[in-house]
Amino acid sequence: MRRYILRRVGQAVPLLLFISIISFALIKLAPGDPVLSFVTPNMGAEDVERIRQNLGLDKPVYVQYLLWLKNVLSGDLGYSIVNHRPVMEQILGRLPATVGLMGAGLLLSLLISIPLSMYAGSRKNRPIDRILSLFSYIGISIPSFWFGIMLIYLFAVKLHWLPSMGMRTVGSDSILDIIKHGILPVTVLLYMNVSVYMRYIRSNTISQLEEDYVQIQYAYGSTTGTVLWKHVFKNVLLPVITILGMSLPELIAGAFITESVFSWPGMGSLGITAVYGLDYPIIMGITMLSSIMLVVGNLVADILYGVVDPRIKTMG
Repeated sequence: MRRYILRRVGQAVPLLLFISIISFALIKLAPGDPVLSFVTPNMGAEDVERIRQNLGLDKPVYVQYLLWLKNVLSGDLGYSIVNHRPVMEQILGRLPATVGLMGAGLLLSLLISIPLSMYAGSRKNRPIDRILSLFSYIGISIPSFWFGIMLIYLFAVKLHWLPSMGMRTVGSDSILDIIKHGILPVTVLLYMNVSVYMRYIRSNTISQLEEDYVQIQYAYGSTTGTVLWKHVFKNVLLPVITILGMSLPELIAGAFITESVFSWPGMGSLGITAVYGLDYPIIMGITMLSSIMLVVGNLVADILYGVVDPRIKTMG
């Protein structure tokens, strides 16, 4: 197992380096000049050039990249061009809100989608399977921002049951208030995630139920519930592990659309504000952190694959 993990880590390092190069290049190719954020109508050309030099933007691109990479490796993501605050400080300030929101959505999605999908797969083409499939197709088809707006209109505007935006009520620091504000955005994430997860897990459940080992268990007199949870569930874990690995970046980057609709003060809203303001250091910081989490997620998934199915270690 140690050699397997070390090999996967060794493969992840050059991938991260490649991602950093591509991300830096895309930012440099993006339209707009970050220096313009500092320029005022009274500034002359010399003042503008001095700002460019202070930001290090007068150096060759490869030198800018190496200096930026050196700082990133030391934990310094630079300073925001817009508000001049450290990027890491702003990210760490927004991170708990995003992790709480996305973590709750991911955990609830798995707890709901796994039993529903396995039950639907065991009842293939029966009414309950068709109903759950319709539920899934609708969730995949509708835009998350539209669904969020509809929830706000119904539960906040019409019924006045839940708040429509923000993370806290002004003057309140209670956990219950935070949970109340999080119900609607978590519901959006929950419906979107469950709709996608059900397609993967249901499909894998159906394929596993057609395997010979399942028929043997039925021949021995095992019930459907026993076959599903004692035998099929272990093999269904593989797509679940893939889902977990691919979902880890969302814990850092957040759901941009959902956070924007509900004005949730997380990484998603921070990223959108940075894009509108051409705040390149923040954009780069979020991009790198989400890329790192994506690679880490895939690495964790590979390791869990090896734990669930030891044959994978010999094939990897």
